[in-house]
Amino acid sequence: MTATTRMTGGDAMVRSLIAHGIDTVFGLPGVQLDHLFNALHDHSNAIRVLNARHEQGTAYMAFGWAQSTGKVGAYAVVPGPGILNTTGALSTAYGCGAKVLALTGQIPSDAIGRGYGMLHEIPDQLGILERLTKFAAHIDHPSHVPGIMADAFRQLHTGRPRPAAIEVPMDVLAERAMVGDPQVPEVYSPVEPDPEQIDAAAKILGNAENPMIFVGGGAYDAAESIRELAQMLQAPVVSYQNGRGVVDERTPLGFTIMPGSEQWIRCDAALAIGCRMQPERQMWGIDDGVRLVHVDIDPTEIPRISKPEVGIVADAARSAEALITALGRHNRTRADRSDEYTALKAKHWAHLEEAMSPQMGFLKALRDALPEDGLFVDEFTQVGYIARVGFPIYAPRTMITPGYQGTLGYGYATALGVQAAHPDKAVLSVSGDGGFMFTANEIATAVHHGLPVVAVVFADGAYGNVLRMQKELHDGRVLASTFTNPDFVKFAESFGADGRRAETPDQLRTAVRESFAARRPTVIEVPVGEFPDPWAVIRPTRMRPIKKWSDR
Repeated sequence: MTATTRMTGGDAMVRSLIAHGIDTVFGLPGVQLDHLFNALHDHSNAIRVLNARHEQGTAYMAFGWAQSTGKVGAYAVVPGPGILNTTGALSTAYGCGAKVLALTGQIPSDAIGRGYGMLHEIPDQLGILERLTKFAAHIDHPSHVPGIMADAFRQLHTGRPRPAAIEVPMDVLAERAMVGDPQVPEVYSPVEPDPEQIDAAAKILGNAENPMIFVGGGAYDAAESIRELAQMLQAPVVSYQNGRGVVDERTPLGFTIMPGSEQWIRCDAALAIGCRMQPERQMWGIDDGVRLVHVDIDPTEIPRISKPEVGIVADAARSAEALITALGRHNRTRADRSDEYTALKAKHWAHLEEAMSPQMGFLKALRDALPEDGLFVDEFTQVGYIARVGFPIYAPRTMITPGYQGTLGYGYATALGVQAAHPDKAVLSVSGDGGFMFTANEIATAVHHGLPVVAVVFADGAYGNVLRMQKELHDGRVLASTFTNPDFVKFAESFGADGRRAETPDQLRTAVRESFAARRPTVIEVPVGEFPDPWAVIRPTRMRPIKKWSDR
């Protein structure tokens, strides 16, 4: 029988967080959360609070923590405008499949839904959260905390990872009641693949002359098995944003979409693992010449764009392991294709360096300066776009992106969460001046908590992508796409961080290396002019016909 103890709802929340492995909460206190933060103070030996300067910062930090570790990143903010300020980060976590837990307060229980105009009251807060999460719940009594918290963590750890949210009224956090012990965390068994589907998939892949593997964020924890599978098939492993580093991109089989697009012309069987294959199926094109096998934990994802010949709803790692075994029976004899793939990658790399020389020079300097085990957070910026194909990634979860959400301004705060999760590793944030200013106030957070992120800011005084599109589409007329910047060096120094300026790739390489050695929060401003259009190089182009939707 579960023991019960008299405690506040806030104390019950914190005890459950600790029981489920949370040792860090990113948060901003406020009146509706007073009793939660008081309980966090009582348990400060087991759980730390990293306070940010804006609610969006707390959620992006939790996202960075979750994406770089594969574990749950938790944040706590007040209701109403507080939780609404985090919805950009929640949508990013939803799109990227990140295990983010949002904790928020509520107005007093007896006032919810009555429209009294109480502090931080909004209509249907829970309904808003339900649309941005996998699981959202309301706690109406302290005794319900252990069960609902266990439900939230069960949802975070099973099926397709996506955020969860819990709201607790301020009176419930304050109320003292008899509460059971936190529920013991479950051991979550991965979903095993169907043996018949695995055998069918192995026959398709094993008989193919030019198989390819495509990976996304759902493949991170299957990296070792996917590497072995790729070797057996001599199949390049292609990733676009999420999924980078599942195979070391310094090796012949680690592909970005640039060499991948050329190989796609020859592909006769494709294995998608934990990804949507959206660029390939919707932009490169797919026809009857490609036999498709799709592995995903989410059954709704498999037929979303086109129906595969074999769809396997199962854990990525278990599926890859099973395919390795089955290919032992069905794989054709294959010659080593390392030289062929190395030459193909080199051809595309040379084209990239020629067409995108300013961006590539800076990216090479950044890659040289970032230690092999360092982590890279890219932004939606002219250099960041090219990083998708021009910044080699060596290991899973070492490149953090916002995925299809394209969340401008997410990068710096996200990098702080990455740094908090990896205190002994180098973390590099790359932003444009437009995006950086979205969360530049969090330099104060970096200094306050000693988070030595090195932030490189490419400053051209414009939202570069928007400015280019306005010029091209509207006869040179531009509106609201340029702005005035601070002196970023002095700006950083005003917070107590280090500020530096670099104007060439060589200067940037030196500045980043010295900043990592100093282990202090640093902003490096790189003044730049207008860059060449990155989309002319990295935009996926049509390689094969596309079936009509009715035929897919």
